[in-house]
Amino acid sequence: MADALIDVRGVTKNYGGLRPLRLAALTVVSGDRVAMLGIDAPAAEILMTLLTGAALPDEGEVRLFGRASAAIADAGDWMATLDRIGMVSPRAMLADDFTLRQSLALAFTLSLDPMPEPVAADVARLSAEVGLTAQDLDTLVRDAPPLVKARCRLARSLAASPGVLLLEHANALVPEGAAAFGREIAALAKTRGMAVLALTADETFASAVAKRVFALDAATGQLKARGGWRRWFS
Repeated sequence: MADALIDVRGVTKNYGGLRPLRLAALTVVSGDRVAMLGIDAPAAEILMTLLTGAALPDEGEVRLFGRASAAIADAGDWMATLDRIGMVSPRAMLADDFTLRQSLALAFTLSLDPMPEPVAADVARLSAEVGLTAQDLDTLVRDAPPLVKARCRLARSLAASPGVLLLEHANALVPEGAAAFGREIAALAKTRGMAVLALTADETFASAVAKRVFALDAATGQLKARGGWRRWFS
């Protein structure tokens, strides 16, 4: 599909699981919000590498922003593609000894003391967008509650103004408030006109963050739609 941000066709990837990762077809267009259920953590990690162009499928094709991932020529080309993709994942670690302000600034610069004024302005803008307060920003990562740390990860994922946001089991970051976090992400994506693709095992989170929810049949790679018609109007 010419206007698709992500277009997956007939993909198979062996990764040492009980069976290969299979995904028969998936299309995500601008402003879309899609959730996929039925992908465990190891398979989700592999799918993320395929969806970011970091790895190639054994069979089939992944197209990112209208171009096959196999056509990515070199590291510079890949980084330019990656700048258009935001990612929120429990695998993305935050440095415990940094404040949240410093953690956000690292998305823009390695100069933290003193922090350049343009970077400080970007940090303030992003933190306000995701609901972080000035008090939150001055908190050490190790002392921050789960939702605050999850919002910090979300803000970092938005630093390059991506066209699509990939969520890899992001609900695990806030086990006591996953649905509310999903609604925050959905509202933010709607405001930005940004697409979202969530890989999750939490149907409540999936319903909160996405307009379209699918369950993956791991044996065939087929996606089966879940949920009711009202989601299309959210």
